[in-house]
Amino acid sequence: MSPERDLGRLLTGMRPEPNPGRYVFTTVTGAPPPGLAPVATVAEDEGLTLVVREEEADAAGLVYDYVAGWITLRVHSALDAVGLTAAVATALAEAGISCNVVAGHHHDHLFVPYERVDESITLLRELAARAG
Repeated sequence: MSPERDLGRLLTGMRPEPNPGRYVFTTVTGAPPPGLAPVATVAEDEGLTLVVREEEADAAGLVYDYVAGWITLRVHSALDAVGLTAAVATALAEAGISCNVVAGHHHDHLFVPYERVDESITLLRELAARAG
């Protein structure tokens, strides 16, 4: 299946799906400690940002201050598609929900406050229904 670029089809087909677990953003300098399986990494001047399961961060003694739930948008979005991130972030922002977006090759991944995952899923499904 080829990636989708049409915003209407992206929104109606996003099928938000929660991933189990609690995830945190933390930073290390140098290589990550052994035993971590990051779901995302970002190299910055200040260090390597890791998104890892909370229990992995705790076991490694890593510091963090944001606990997130991970939602995957199951639509196969093209990396050059325009508007999906803005539409999703706007819908969540209007409800006062922070959203950190990570684009993978096939899907977009949202990290929202852990305690607001269910509410976020509901809002995203409503957005998809309005787009259809």
